[in-house]
Amino acid sequence: MRSSNPVFSRRGFSRDTGYAGFNAPPQAGSPAAPPYAGANPYATNPYAQGQQHVTHAPPQYTPQTRPMTMDDVVARTAMTLGTVIAGATVGWLFLTGSLGFAVGAGLVAMVLALVQSFKRKPSPALILSYAALEGLFLGALSGFINDLPKMNGAPMQAVLGTMAVFVAMLVAYKTRIVRVTARFTRFVMIAAMGFVLLSLVNVLFMVFGGGDGLGFRSGGLGILFGIVGVVLGALFLALDFKQVEDGVAYGAPREESWLAAFGLTLTLVWIYMEMLRLISILRGD
Repeated sequence: MRSSNPVFSRRGFSRDTGYAGFNAPPQAGSPAAPPYAGANPYATNPYAQGQQHVTHAPPQYTPQTRPMTMDDVVARTAMTLGTVIAGATVGWLFLTGSLGFAVGAGLVAMVLALVQSFKRKPSPALILSYAALEGLFLGALSGFINDLPKMNGAPMQAVLGTMAVFVAMLVAYKTRIVRVTARFTRFVMIAAMGFVLLSLVNVLFMVFGGGDGLGFRSGGLGILFGIVGVVLGALFLALDFKQVEDGVAYGAPREESWLAAFGLTLTLVWIYMEMLRLISILRGD
């Protein structure tokens, strides 16, 4: 089962968007830049970069560059996740017996996600296309797993587990139990790269050596690996929340809310996949 997520390749909100006044410093009464601004791109405020060089007047937004709001992020995220759910419904109903087609859709979705990750500006069409194809893959895969012995209901358990992780991390972030700092970001990124590298090595051992490779897909080691995958997804949610908070506070253009929706969707898909794999191991299949 695919466990890598292109979330590790995305750059977050783009700084060079070309919007007038986008990098202007916050005025009196507006949120101040975090003390760690200027460190890791995932932990910094890309909107606050270059403040020391800016001397012009406060940004004057036109209707085309209205700053994004939390409502914008919620609306785009709902639209993107709704597309994933619609695609998953189609995949579950019609593609459960055609895993080859579903895997193809998943690979195309991964390519689209990587393309969007390296684009300077968000493309709603690209993001929604990714969501639809990823949904087809997830729906077909979930339906296939649900039909296996001892696995009935596992996808629903994975959905509930994903929702629980999201709510728990949101509460932890809002109450500042989890604080996104430069050190936190470095730790998450290093751990994520290690996790992906081990996953790729395990796949190579499975392909050329047969069996379960390094044992990351079954038994006690598989359970531990699955838990680590879910925890990493939860930590990436904190990074996503920070990006959204900074984007709203520093007046990111409205279209950047699509990047927020894209990032949250990638992370939730990651958590669902790892949760489903963990449940499969715990049920002994």
